[in-house]
Amino acid sequence: MDKKQWNFSAWYLILAMLATWVFNDFVYKPFIIRETEVGYNVFLQNLNEHKIDKVILNGDRIVYILKATEAQKETVANVVTVNDPDLIERLIAAGVDFSAQAPTKSLLSTLLGWILPLLPLLLIWYFIFNRMGGGGPNAMSLGKSKAHEIQGEMIGIKFSDVGGVGEAETELKEIIEYLKDPEKFSKMGARLPKGVLLAGSPGTGKTLLAKATAGEAGVPFFFLTGSSFVEMFVGVGAARVRDLFEQAQKKSPCIIFIDEIDAIGQARTSVGRIGGNSEQENTLNQLLAEMDGFQANSGVVIMAATNRPEILDPALIRPGRFDRQIQITLPTEPGRLEILKIHTRSMSLGNDVNLERLAKITAGFSGAELANIANEAALLAIRREAKTISMDDFDLAIERVVAGLQRKTPLSDDIRTKVAYHEVGHALTAYYLAGTDPVHKISIIPTAKGALGYTMQMPEEDRYLIGENELKARMAVMLGGRAAELIIFQEGSTGAANDLERATEMARRMVTEFGMSPKLGPVRYAHAAGAYLRSGISGREDLGPATIAQIDEEIHRLLEEAQNTAREILTHHLAVLHEVAKFLKEQEVISGDQLSRIISAMPNQVS
Repeated sequence: MDKKQWNFSAWYLILAMLATWVFNDFVYKPFIIRETEVGYNVFLQNLNEHKIDKVILNGDRIVYILKATEAQKETVANVVTVNDPDLIERLIAAGVDFSAQAPTKSLLSTLLGWILPLLPLLLIWYFIFNRMGGGGPNAMSLGKSKAHEIQGEMIGIKFSDVGGVGEAETELKEIIEYLKDPEKFSKMGARLPKGVLLAGSPGTGKTLLAKATAGEAGVPFFFLTGSSFVEMFVGVGAARVRDLFEQAQKKSPCIIFIDEIDAIGQARTSVGRIGGNSEQENTLNQLLAEMDGFQANSGVVIMAATNRPEILDPALIRPGRFDRQIQITLPTEPGRLEILKIHTRSMSLGNDVNLERLAKITAGFSGAELANIANEAALLAIRREAKTISMDDFDLAIERVVAGLQRKTPLSDDIRTKVAYHEVGHALTAYYLAGTDPVHKISIIPTAKGALGYTMQMPEEDRYLIGENELKARMAVMLGGRAAELIIFQEGSTGAANDLERATEMARRMVTEFGMSPKLGPVRYAHAAGAYLRSGISGREDLGPATIAQIDEEIHRLLEEAQNTAREILTHHLAVLHEVAKFLKEQEVISGDQLSRIISAMPNQVS
């Protein structure tokens, strides 16, 4: 029978004591005193008439017992003590048996004497263990795992709800078969991997894949994050690791999923050690020990996800621990089509919606971004009170994800002119230069991300390799806006800041990472962790000042060549630049098809 457990707390004891004191001092005692209290003159009269049998001197009161008579039984009375120096002589003369009692402290004073000094400590103790332990003022809850257990049938996620994962699904199906029928593997002497590491970019569906694995296998699923192991107290992380594996062993077969495992699994180092780092290493050591303690066919599968597998400790990803690593890459075009179908299957789509086209123009989008696009399209349709979602809604949703929400910020005529020429400079450079992605849309409507306009290019197919000439063409497109400003206005503007940043980063990678500099040769100068050389940053201490100067010269050369390429193209097609900029300034938005029609209508132009 499922009943809520009543847990003892020090606060219950304090409340009970306070209730007892309130009843005793404010209810019981006042009632007794009021019923038997008499005046001092009545006490003296009873004493002189020899009616008193016994007297008790009790601090601020005199309690006495009257002798029993035929008319009434023995009774008790009390009187407030007054300053009477002859009282003892009167008692002796009357032959009364009397005694005295030392004054006792009230229950209130006793409680206050004990509780007040301890109250600040009790409050601090309660606050720390309630906040850090997550389970109330119980010190033992600090070492309890914070994993959320979900039964397999309650997850409600199957592989049919996950699209675009490709080979990852095939590899995970082995795990599912083992969890459903472990004897099949044991009979063949097969050893299943103890741990499965899902590595990939954010939004590629790592967590969703782990849940789908548990949902397909129908086994308990323990979900927690790497940061939930680490607290400010030494030893807490290791205790939580032990508790997690104890719970999992009792529930086997099951899956333990640790999201963002790099929070505790970073490579250990003795450089710059501090207390928090030491606690993280203790937690990692306990995790390594627990994974070694499990047999390969124990019925517990450990899964983890990370965006940065390169920083994980080698001991964590060696064979025998996380011995199967699955790369979750960005979805291909068929995968993006699957994802779009999954996220739009409950939506009312218009007849003009072409999911195949959407999958084609969203190259490089993650599953999370595609889900966001589908949701944004639905919200846009609701906003215009439509019954179905149109293709225009999806196009606007893509623009909103890529460029940001459009802002109706009025711009002056001069600024609109400069922005129009800047964006057309990007578009025409991309249009006339080989090896660039087609222009999808040009806009001079400001966006919430701070851009005064944007030129959107959409690749026609997925790219897995990019050549040197294509990288140079991309840099020329990035600097096409600045080149147009220099041609038309004879000066640049701050609007090219982001273009320069991206172009410089691409040139830096070409020189320091891809070996695309004839002067420096096929040498990698980038830092091993991917932190490229920058002025003032000693990413590589083995490089001398002369080498760094040469790297800067080559970066400068590539950027100058890219800008000159863009200037040559725009100067040669100056009439087209003026015509398209004029049209863009009037219409504010131009599609890729409109751009092609405008160029084709110009004299001596070939689209």
